[in-house]
Amino acid sequence: MLTLAYPWLLLLALLPLLLRLRRRSAQSVEAPVFPVGHWLSDLPGVSRSGSRVPLWQQLVTLLMWLLLVVALARPQHVGEQVQLPVSGRDLLLAVDISPSMDEQDMVIQGRSINRLQAVKRVLDDFIQRREGDRLGLLLFGTEPYIQAPLTFDRATVKTLLNEAGIGMAGRATAIGDALGLAVKRLRDRPQEQRVVILLTDGANTAGEIAPDKAAEIARAAGVRIYTIGIGAESMVQRGLLGSRRVNPSRDLDEELLKRVAQQTGGEYFRARSLPELELIYESINQLEPIELEGKHYRPVTELYAWPAGFAALIWVLMQGVRIAGAGRQSVNPAQEAGNG
Repeated sequence: MLTLAYPWLLLLALLPLLLRLRRRSAQSVEAPVFPVGHWLSDLPGVSRSGSRVPLWQQLVTLLMWLLLVVALARPQHVGEQVQLPVSGRDLLLAVDISPSMDEQDMVIQGRSINRLQAVKRVLDDFIQRREGDRLGLLLFGTEPYIQAPLTFDRATVKTLLNEAGIGMAGRATAIGDALGLAVKRLRDRPQEQRVVILLTDGANTAGEIAPDKAAEIARAAGVRIYTIGIGAESMVQRGLLGSRRVNPSRDLDEELLKRVAQQTGGEYFRARSLPELELIYESINQLEPIELEGKHYRPVTELYAWPAGFAALIWVLMQGVRIAGAGRQSVNPAQEAGNG
């Protein structure tokens, strides 16, 4: 709907009328009018009508004034009510993209996929459902890096996760450094809810910060860490000498992930299959419920530029008309002198 920010400024529209009334009341003695209806009227710069402003110029000037008054009153268009996505949670997803995540021990509809593909599939739905939370994405291998800073833009986080590739961050697994970077990014955020969800399939094999030390720092900063160990415990591996059953998750350090979660007030989850991984993120949704506070706002579009622009355009056109009229008046006497 259309509204005015300062409607009381519309009273300025009466100012020309008040000035006109004041001018009339102040004219107690009329000045004699010098007649110009003789030969002086033919001289350059002398008009038969005196200094009276034409009616059309008075009306156009009044229109310009009214447009400026409307612009000063700040017309606005107020849109429909929009709910603000507010929950106070800052949730950072830390995903392992080391080469071990390429192990194809996850199954979907009878087809084997690697661990990172399974994570992307499940996180896609998890991210979609976290409306109202600030989400961020941290990828790690030998080195951790922030792929998406904390944001309400869930679509961008999903896109950047889907673009992540195996080995982009190196061939080792620096769990401690990943946790340290996550805490660094979260400690400057509001203190209501700071959550990290760390997913890995291995052990800490690189980095400068020990995971236990990073967990201590996280606890001091009020960051809660949920850890997820992903990978099947048994799969058939084919070789030159036939098939054999192996444990593809033999390098997973479950004890470390349990300590980190327990020390920071989080929980440890084990994902041996895609359905288990889906249940884990469903559990985290219940442990960290979304808290929409119901705050609303109405988008406002300022419209004062339109009446102000029209007033400026009218003024420019009037100046053009005046210049053209002055040019004709200066040319006509010269033409008459030439004819004489």
